[in-house]
Amino acid sequence: MKASENRHFRYLELDKILDMLAEYTACEDARIAAQSIMPEPNVNLAQALMNQTRDAHMLLARFGGPSFGGLRNVNNSLSRADAGSVLTMRELLDVSSLLKSIRALVQWRGTNAGVESVLDNYFSALVPNKFLEDAINSAIISEEEMSDNASPALYEIRRKIRIQESRVREQLEKLTHSSRYSKYLQENIVTMRNGRYVVPVKNEYRSEVPGLVHDTSSSGATVFIEPMAVVESNNEIKVLHGKEEEEMDRILAELSATAGSFAENIKSSYACAVELNLIFAKAQLAYSMNASVPEINDKGIINLRMARHPLIDKKSVVPVDIRVGEDFDTLVITGPNTGGKTVSIKTLGLLTLMAMCGLMLPVGDRSVVSVFDNVLADIGDEQSIEQSLSTFSSHMVNIVDIINVADEKSLVLIDELGAGTDPVEGAALAISVLEAIHAKGAKIAATTHYAELKEYALQTYRVENGCCEFDVSTLRPTYRLLIGVPGRSNAFAISERLGMSKDIVDRARELVGNENARFEDVVDKLEQSRLDMEKERQTAYELKLQAEEILNENKKMRDEIAALREAEVEKAKSQALKITEQARREAYALLNELDQLKKEKDKTNNMAELARRARATVKRSLENIDSVSDPVVALEFDENYTLPRELKIGDKVIVADLGKEATVLSLPDKKENVEIQMGAMRTRVAITSLRLIENKTDQNKKTSGARKVNSEFEHKLSMAADTRLDLRGMTVDDCLIELDRFIDSSLRTGLNEFTIVHGKGTGALRSAVQKYLRSSPYVKSFRLGVYGEGENGVTIVELK
Repeated sequence: MKASENRHFRYLELDKILDMLAEYTACEDARIAAQSIMPEPNVNLAQALMNQTRDAHMLLARFGGPSFGGLRNVNNSLSRADAGSVLTMRELLDVSSLLKSIRALVQWRGTNAGVESVLDNYFSALVPNKFLEDAINSAIISEEEMSDNASPALYEIRRKIRIQESRVREQLEKLTHSSRYSKYLQENIVTMRNGRYVVPVKNEYRSEVPGLVHDTSSSGATVFIEPMAVVESNNEIKVLHGKEEEEMDRILAELSATAGSFAENIKSSYACAVELNLIFAKAQLAYSMNASVPEINDKGIINLRMARHPLIDKKSVVPVDIRVGEDFDTLVITGPNTGGKTVSIKTLGLLTLMAMCGLMLPVGDRSVVSVFDNVLADIGDEQSIEQSLSTFSSHMVNIVDIINVADEKSLVLIDELGAGTDPVEGAALAISVLEAIHAKGAKIAATTHYAELKEYALQTYRVENGCCEFDVSTLRPTYRLLIGVPGRSNAFAISERLGMSKDIVDRARELVGNENARFEDVVDKLEQSRLDMEKERQTAYELKLQAEEILNENKKMRDEIAALREAEVEKAKSQALKITEQARREAYALLNELDQLKKEKDKTNNMAELARRARATVKRSLENIDSVSDPVVALEFDENYTLPRELKIGDKVIVADLGKEATVLSLPDKKENVEIQMGAMRTRVAITSLRLIENKTDQNKKTSGARKVNSEFEHKLSMAADTRLDLRGMTVDDCLIELDRFIDSSLRTGLNEFTIVHGKGTGALRSAVQKYLRSSPYVKSFRLGVYGEGENGVTIVELK
């Protein structure tokens, strides 16, 4: 049974949705499958179908869709091949096309195998057969032509045919151009009749050209004669063509038998490919509708957010929020004609059926939909001339059927309940029908014009009013569905807006019963209250957006300031480390100079004591430098600092928290905040964090002085390190002490290689030095000098 054959589904236009789905399929079987989909009432199966569509939608978004081109139903051909029949070249090419499509699907999935999907079972069931595919493609060029390379025998036969044909044509070409026979010919050409080479001879000279007559022209003026000289060759060609046909039949039989042996695998793979085609068609339909995945339950709870009817143009459709089954089981929708009541309940029913078919829905996030055993609808004019039924009667026939079928697992949708008869009786009948279906536990959405049903909804448990909004000022419906608000008549307001006399409208109001008038007044007040609340809510929402925007801007500014602070601290650390390292190297260079002086000038004990004290002082200074080199902290300022004068626009200041110079852009505001320009960033800071720079010139002088000191240090440092250690005349103990100190100094100053002068002598000093160097962890290598360096009197050392 198809959806188009179920009148309830047809009322809700499910068949049109399935026709849209069929347009996205790539083969006839997938198209038929799409049009034959029926809603699934089992929640687990419906959820499984939805999961398939969801994963196909995800794969489509991430990797693009697979190609289903070439899918053909060859099940009949394969069955015949399996039974021993020989397939035609067209049928074998169709098998090859299917195998190529299956292989393409497997390769597509292989390229994105890192993403798991519920569709993997379908893809893993596909069995490509490259062997059979290549065998068919290498043998068959088209449905009318087989390749020469289909078999060695066929190649050889066709080679002989070409040789024989060449010989025959050569002989006939000589005949047509010979002086003896050319005058008898109608034209100097070689042609074919009945598969044999002939020449066209004038009828009156047919006896002049010995041979066999194969055909005559329609006018009788020309006869086509096979000259006796080529009869034998033509016979040979005829025999070869017969062998060619036999070889081609043999090849087709062999390919057919091979295809038949793989028939079951190919059929099952085709079935999986068709199913995948249908699933990806659902995903493509979801893309076209901008659809999303709803939550599915079997408890009768429906909550569709921003639902759009999929058959209405996306540019003009008005999204509606529809719910039923949670707070109430019956929704009674009232309102004027063309206001959107029918579209609302059709949207509710159609989207429910689509979800049960595994189709994603054109709704907002967090939408909820339920599955039902029965989705029953009475929508539209079913007047029947053949059955002599009026509009009212035809509706009653449908409603009687609905009442008989409905149960707690049913969704019932009724349009204009009780219409087409006396208003009093129609309203009473409508209430009675709703009570009967409601008592069975079904979920109901019904539209009506009767005011009595508004009162029924207000007074009955788990029955709710709804209405489609109408703008009286523009005399146009807004198509918005409002749940919890009974619909207004608007007849008097519309008539007055259209120019009807106020006296006539007032008289009409007097004729309306007092109770009905009071009810309409209550509805008016409710509607006005709702509009006021909506305006307030919109205002609150806009204020919330503004507050969030300001909060985000403040957060961004805080992040920028924190990043700037961190960058400045890191920069200060780097500069401090650079300065301390420079000072350390300078200090050790001074120590080396003092040691050198001690060696060169053998002064009094006072001089040695002076050098010792100098070294101790320098070492203490180095320790102090090391203690303060890390970490670097932000600049410190006096907490009791007050500005020497009021700030002016353009003043240069330092931001105490960052130690960064900035320019004042505005005077302090009420909160004592000042806008400043700090590099490329503009921000507002508290005035208490600013320190005024009164004399820029003095600061420049200080900076210049510091730069001068630094340049002197650098100059001195460049001359600091000595690369030669002279140990001659020292005892072994003294020379090892000096060597240890020199290595330590070299490591600190970055010296990688130096020369030790120990002299030749007895070799005792050289042995002691080299023994020490072997055990030192700081020495990479050492060697004796060569000619020009001092030979055995020196040792060249390379540090690590």
